[in-house]
Amino acid sequence: MRKFVYLLAFIAFSSSSFVLTAQTVDEILTKHLEAMGGAEKWSKVKSVVQNTKFTIQGMEIQSKSSILVGKAFRSEIEVMGNKMVQVVEGENGWWIRPQMMGGSGEAEDMPKEMVKVSKNQESVGSLLLTAKMEGSKIDLVNKEKLDGADVFVCQITKKDGDVGTVYLSASTYLILKFAAKVNLGGQAVDTELKFSNYKAVDGLYFPFSMETANPMGGGTMQVDTTSIEINPALEAAIFVKPVKK
Repeated sequence: MRKFVYLLAFIAFSSSSFVLTAQTVDEILTKHLEAMGGAEKWSKVKSVVQNTKFTIQGMEIQSKSSILVGKAFRSEIEVMGNKMVQVVEGENGWWIRPQMMGGSGEAEDMPKEMVKVSKNQESVGSLLLTAKMEGSKIDLVNKEKLDGADVFVCQITKKDGDVGTVYLSASTYLILKFAAKVNLGGQAVDTELKFSNYKAVDGLYFPFSMETANPMGGGTMQVDTTSIEINPALEAAIFVKPVKK
């Protein structure tokens, strides 16, 4: 259950002998940005509210994410009639976990490792473009086949040494998969996310479906976006840690 909670909060082929094209990382990133809707439109996104539905072992879990881009993130997850709240603002975070999830039901400071894992949720758009803005190193390491489609394989190396791998469609230039090793609950866990069903919202493209390994073991967990709102008004109070009663 602990691993399940950590993975929810974090809310992810075969090689071929293709020869890499002469395309550079910068050229690929430029086409990727164009495919996502363009730099000008993304620069105008200041806040996002996204509603999603997790499907795991026949059980549906509702989730709502509220994002002040680059500043703060709040998620609310409903599990079997219980609500878990997770908030990250800057370098700090807090969460509310019901007893069934190992919590007290009160607002508690989030472990630093969870803040680190969750902080990227303050960003919207693209893992690759966020990495570039943060000054991470991005290398084009290969061209392979993923589920029968050609993909560029790009490795992201963050300033703190964390490494992730992005699989980018060679035809649409949209991200199809992300793989990384993350620290969840004190354990190094291999995480893999597959993205699909890209749709436009106000001219910006988002993956409305995501698939990852079932944190409870066996099979996969499906995450489907049900709605996205661009630039809604968000009250600052929703990111403030409640005072213990």
